[in-house]
Amino acid sequence: MLDENVAPLYQVQLRRYNRDLVVWVVGDPGTPPKGTLDPEILCWCEEHDFSLVTNNRKSMPVHLADHIAQGRNVPGIFILNEKFTIGQNIEELILIAEASFDNEYQNQIIHLPLVSG
Repeated sequence: MLDENVAPLYQVQLRRYNRDLVVWVVGDPGTPPKGTLDPEILCWCEEHDFSLVTNNRKSMPVHLADHIAQGRNVPGIFILNEKFTIGQNIEELILIAEASFDNEYQNQIIHLPLVSG
């Protein structure tokens, strides 16, 4: 699930790299509408087993902590690297989608890239 503030090009490019990947954006049919608060988006991601891709570095740690404190879980939150090109962020997201184990990133916030250096 892509946060509504993530550039629409991410959805197009992720689908182009991996046609089997299900990539939705907040506001798409069947997803929370645009303007939905982050805590509600985390609940939706949990209920539908979707990780969240966002550029929200500031408040997302607080929302995740509150979500976990309520006894809830989220498959993972991935923060885009603002110094990366869209292509570099896409490559990281494809790697994660194709090489990660089930629940590998549960209840974690991962800042791209996965590996520095």
